Amino acid sequence: MSRIRMAAIAAGAAAGALALTASALPHTASAAASPTGTGTLVVYRVPTHHAQDAQTLIGAGYDLLERRQGDDLFVMGDPSTAAGLRGLGFAPKAVQSMPGPKPTAHASDAGGTYYGGYHTVDGHYAHLDQVASQHPDLATVVPYGQSWLKKQGRGGHDLKAICVTRKQQGDCKLDPNSPKPRFFLMSQIHAREITTGEVSWRWIDELTNDYGKDPDVTRLMDTTEMWVVPIVNPDGVDIVASGGNRPVLQRKNADDAQGGSCSWLGQTGVDLNRNAGTHWGGLGTSRQPCSETYLGPAADSEPENAGLESLFRQLFPAVRTGTGDSDPAPADARGMMISLHSDASMVLLPWESDHTVHTGNDAALRALAGQLGSLTGYQSGQAGEILYDASGGTDDWTYDKLGVASFTIEIGDVDGRGCDGFTPAFSCQDGYFWPKLKPALMYAAQHAVSPYKTTDSDGDDGAP
Repeated sequence: MSRIRMAAIAAGAAAGALALTASALPHTASAAASPTGTGTLVVYRVPTHHAQDAQTLIGAGYDLLERRQGDDLFVMGDPSTAAGLRGLGFAPKAVQSMPGPKPTAHASDAGGTYYGGYHTVDGHYAHLDQVASQHPDLATVVPYGQSWLKKQGRGGHDLKAICVTRKQQGDCKLDPNSPKPRFFLMSQIHAREITTGEVSWRWIDELTNDYGKDPDVTRLMDTTEMWVVPIVNPDGVDIVASGGNRPVLQRKNADDAQGGSCSWLGQTGVDLNRNAGTHWGGLGTSRQPCSETYLGPAADSEPENAGLESLFRQLFPAVRTGTGDSDPAPADARGMMISLHSDASMVLLPWESDHTVHTGNDAALRALAGQLGSLTGYQSGQAGEILYDASGGTDDWTYDKLGVASFTIEIGDVDGRGCDGFTPAFSCQDGYFWPKLKPALMYAAQHAVSPYKTTDSDGDDGAP
């Protein structure tokens, strides 16, 4: 097993036990645990009083979980973390503790699954090939790059997307001037957010299996191209799956060039959702290589992001010609992109980099986010309004560079179903998450034809 994988396993093997948060392990300046993996992990609830408190915590190297309750944030650390938080003026309260990670690994199941049914990278890629083989008139697999490890000659994976539509002349081509509008869904850019890949899997199956049977699916497939990248971060997902029934909580990719000697409370890699080349280096990022929000050595430094952005440019025309944050995309622009994350139970819209600045399409984006929030039961708004600011993210990039209506959906449990965290039981997928997300994805895809004509008062405006 490679050093990078062993380091990541040591940083995350305590995974599945944490139902409340199931977040990645923190990098904290106050961490005093043994690098051999002995110690205790503690989740702290941290009341905040000022808008800048989240940035203070991120800047100090603390691992903020993707969860918020009122003005309270959540931080994961060890027993010594409380003193560091108090030293910054916070009043943390420990809400859960558990044994620290151990450097052990468990092989994934032979059938391409782990942890009760979650799919490995090989399982996802086999699924894409199977769908394209069984539905050649509906689906095409499109490679678009290589992962960091593969670029280094250290294993890794090709990067793969699938185009799903009732194929006609000119469909599924790498040409931004497509006959049909395009809806793009991506998941597991943060590898540990394993529910997101399963939602993408079910979305692909819904479209291909129900074509000709469900009139809404049939109409959508006849009029719109659906593009799906179920695994944006395959090297990271390999690390997650290597834990078997104790998934490793790897958030970042496998790039160990900057932080290959992180302690057990840190994590090697670059946060791909802080590395995109728009507002790079702004709020919500860290320059500490072992931090969960490490932005990388340069904007778009990671091949996973470079490949994804190249694919976006081949699928969507650059209709937002202005360079200012308030310059709008034209009202008749087509296309929509959703990046799936977990588990804050939110729908986020640009700009995620700074909530005090609004896009030129703010009203329409908020209307769409509000409709998606109504369908899921999730709160909607800019990230800094309801969670915390986060620069260098994918949805900011696709809106900024191309003018595509773009969102993050943070999948979570708002109904007390016991499906909290990054590693919920696999039964939560069909029993809870997919029925909740299916209507939202259908709504979003139907509005890819004219997203900026959506209004708060007319939820159906823009549907084909």
